[in-house]
Amino acid sequence: MTQTSDQPSASTIWGGRFAGGPSAVMQRINASIGFDKRLYAQDIRGSKAHCAMLVKAGILSAADGTAIENGLNRILAEIESGQFQFKTELEDIHMNVETRLAELIGEAAGRLHTARSRNDQVATDFRLWVRDTLEGMEGALRGLQAALLDKAEAHAASVMPGFTHLQAAQPVTFGHHMLAYVEMFGRDRSRLKDARARMNECPLGAAALAGTSFPIDRHMTAEALGFDRPTANSLDSVSDRDFALEFLAAAAISATHLSRLAEELVLWTTAQFRFVALSDGYTTGSSIMPQKRNPDAAELVRAKAGRVIGNLNALLIVMKGLPLTYSKDMQDDKEPVFEAADTLELSIAAMTGMIRDLEVNTQRLKDSAGAGFTTATDIADWLVRVAGVPFRQAHHITGRIVRLAEDKGCGLEDLSLEELRGIDARLTADVFSVLSVEASAASRTSFGGTAPANVAAAVAAARQRFL
Repeated sequence: MTQTSDQPSASTIWGGRFAGGPSAVMQRINASIGFDKRLYAQDIRGSKAHCAMLVKAGILSAADGTAIENGLNRILAEIESGQFQFKTELEDIHMNVETRLAELIGEAAGRLHTARSRNDQVATDFRLWVRDTLEGMEGALRGLQAALLDKAEAHAASVMPGFTHLQAAQPVTFGHHMLAYVEMFGRDRSRLKDARARMNECPLGAAALAGTSFPIDRHMTAEALGFDRPTANSLDSVSDRDFALEFLAAAAISATHLSRLAEELVLWTTAQFRFVALSDGYTTGSSIMPQKRNPDAAELVRAKAGRVIGNLNALLIVMKGLPLTYSKDMQDDKEPVFEAADTLELSIAAMTGMIRDLEVNTQRLKDSAGAGFTTATDIADWLVRVAGVPFRQAHHITGRIVRLAEDKGCGLEDLSLEELRGIDARLTADVFSVLSVEASAASRTSFGGTAPANVAAAVAAARQRFL
């Protein structure tokens, strides 16, 4: 029978089961080398550990083991130097490496795959990659926290409006606001560390799904690859992708935190707010409006959160209906993780740069801090603390004072004592001592509060906890 151009000869990967080869379309949809070549370092590392274990177990000769290790080292050098030719017809990183190894050392290369399958091989490679990425991401978030802490320390006493419902609520300090994000990114780091600890089990040796009849030492390979232990169940070993989902979940939460901070930067840089200014390095101009300075970096960080969240959703949908154990659907586990990692890494770097370069308009912050009667709660607190008025009654009295100021078009501090006492005779001149935005912020001395002294102490404590 004549072979057509889109029906190549039987695959050397699958061996003798197939007389004919896959169609061109099948080759395209089946191949993963276009993206899983990113696993090359982890694949070679796993193969070297497997090889050393096979030699120690007497399954592989020392001579073959040496040849395999030398060949893998050469392949690693070829890939890192850009000389390696990845081939789509070889499907994935595993067969690209194995085929090149056979070209270099001959028959011994075929013995490397003893007592393992591509199922446990890819599960191991992917875990190693995610583990390495978790460590790098955690370090990047640490750098962002450092930038935020520097800004918080510099502006521990810079008063600004605090918001609820995006309405002015109470005065806070800019340093206190920055510390809120330090806490958020601290929790992100904690989630990454938790995910790393939970995923640190080695699937290698689970083989296709049932384990192997060869006398392998899975504890040896687990230790060689820096895992705490081998995975306990061979079926779960090759079908689990919880580690990838956990990474994506942690990444999605972190991207959401970045997006919230980015949104505030977008708002704060408008002419209506003018709280901060971004540097030239993180803004762009307009092709038609020469006055524009657009906060494009912040807007893009905000947008990219959607991509990270989408990647989590994509992998959840891939995994939700799969029976045990491995299904080819799981080949689509890597692209969402790779894209999310790249996107989050870029977003963290952009945000770190924006925060480090950020110019804070302290006068504008102070001028805005009192707008919207933000010290009204201080009057209510004064009535409770000094006059012994129950808080609900004090709240009602203060509401009447706010209405009076609103009707007069003035601030609370601009009302006269006579006007205040006309609402409640228990008010005295001492109440004016709490009406400045500085006094309001300084009075919030409860643990975690916005008082400048608290903020300075919290910065020092955060440096100890996080840096």
